[in-house]
Amino acid sequence: MSRSVRAALATATLTAALLPLTGVQASAATGPYKGLPNGTKTAKTLVIGVDGTRYDKLVTADAPNLKALMASGLTATSNLYANPLAPTLSGPGWSSIATGVWPDKHGVKDNNFVGSRFDLYPDLATRLETASPSASTLVAASWNPIADNVFNGKADLRITESENDVKTASDAVDYLANGNPDTTFLHFDQVDEAGHSYGGASTQYAAAIHSVDALVGQVLQAVRGRATYASEDWLIIVTTDHGHTDAGGHGGNSAAERQTFQIVNGAGYAAGSKRFDIKPVDIAPTVLKHEGVALQPAWQLDGKPIDEIVPDAFDALRPSLQARVDETGIPAATKGWTHTPPSGWTIDNSRMPSGGVTEWRGWTFATDEFWTASQLGQSRETNVRARNVFAVADSDEWDDKSHGAGQFDSTLVSPAFPVSGTQAVVSFATDYKVDGPQTGDLYIVFGTGAPQLVKSYRSDLNGFEKLPVTVPAGATTAQLQFRYTGTNSAFWTVDQVSVTS
Repeated sequence: MSRSVRAALATATLTAALLPLTGVQASAATGPYKGLPNGTKTAKTLVIGVDGTRYDKLVTADAPNLKALMASGLTATSNLYANPLAPTLSGPGWSSIATGVWPDKHGVKDNNFVGSRFDLYPDLATRLETASPSASTLVAASWNPIADNVFNGKADLRITESENDVKTASDAVDYLANGNPDTTFLHFDQVDEAGHSYGGASTQYAAAIHSVDALVGQVLQAVRGRATYASEDWLIIVTTDHGHTDAGGHGGNSAAERQTFQIVNGAGYAAGSKRFDIKPVDIAPTVLKHEGVALQPAWQLDGKPIDEIVPDAFDALRPSLQARVDETGIPAATKGWTHTPPSGWTIDNSRMPSGGVTEWRGWTFATDEFWTASQLGQSRETNVRARNVFAVADSDEWDDKSHGAGQFDSTLVSPAFPVSGTQAVVSFATDYKVDGPQTGDLYIVFGTGAPQLVKSYRSDLNGFEKLPVTVPAGATTAQLQFRYTGTNSAFWTVDQVSVTS
């Protein structure tokens, strides 16, 4: 069955294919069921992927089951990458969700999976089975490459559903009601197909969301109807791999294509809560932690368990962010920048020339949705390791308006972090992009001493820095200075800054 006709067939056969489970209590599984081993864990996880679903269209759609999960749990929104990291396609999207790392690590750049590094960054089911071989893992995917390529490791049972959402749901209902999987990953496809055929702003797209919502409702009924449900610890996550343009299609860097969300429902997730610092790569480590797997630094995951993600000082600025001043491409209603630092932080612009684009004169605190909209296609979409509000020095955008003689030259200064002993580690997420003459230098000041160079940046770097430093005898504080210079060059982003002994 082709992807182009599956959505209509699935909608037409929905009612006939699935019978309501209301009033039906499933029997507790006592052994393998249709090729799926019997699970061994009280902690249970269900991850539901709804391909190509825009968050802004979800919140206006008739989707009572998904909205009930949102009302009783956490909803987190964020943006995806775009080229040159990877296009907004299903292959990179689902690979990031399954592995907990971004495309520059897992290597999937399109839907052909050429160059994938699942040997280094395996899927969450493989990690779970490796750590706990007695676990029961189920994958049922309407888009076959998810079961064939993304989850290509140790999952106990992988079902390729050949773009038939109704069968995906009915198989899930069957195994959840009559079997005993510990972790289940489902994928529905019809919203993405409606987007391709009719556009993300179409009534058909909204109808597809409604149709998938009914399927999700059937799956949730199967979970809640389990005889052992009351004694189980269920974590339910719903997510997507990318959005769609209004006209239909994805792969580019528009805001509509980069939309993503995570709905997280389970113990510890406050009803109706919302966050902006959760990413798709956080799903895999969250599932693994819930299932009792100890995460290893050697895995080099980009994501973190959601309950370990702590907002930093920059994130507290979100309520005070401003709308555009000089920028013209950013929507007028989007609030996403400020030059006012959080408590303890300062910005030294004493070397900055006058003028330039107001929003980017010196270090700025910004959100992805604001900053990337300033100019698409210049690698700003690669800043995936920052969360929520981050600090950015952007000499390229600043230079787009006339300014005084000289180059961009601004220094971001941290508060004094407490230190002790002889060694400390400077940690932060960063995206340093070069496009012309520029410099980036990180200094550290112990107590009232002179600045000491920790590292100079002269080539591209996108990742997490953990830089060891020697603490002088008697020093009790350490302050960081991030100095960036350039003219019509590129940018430097910094986030999640800490100094720990």
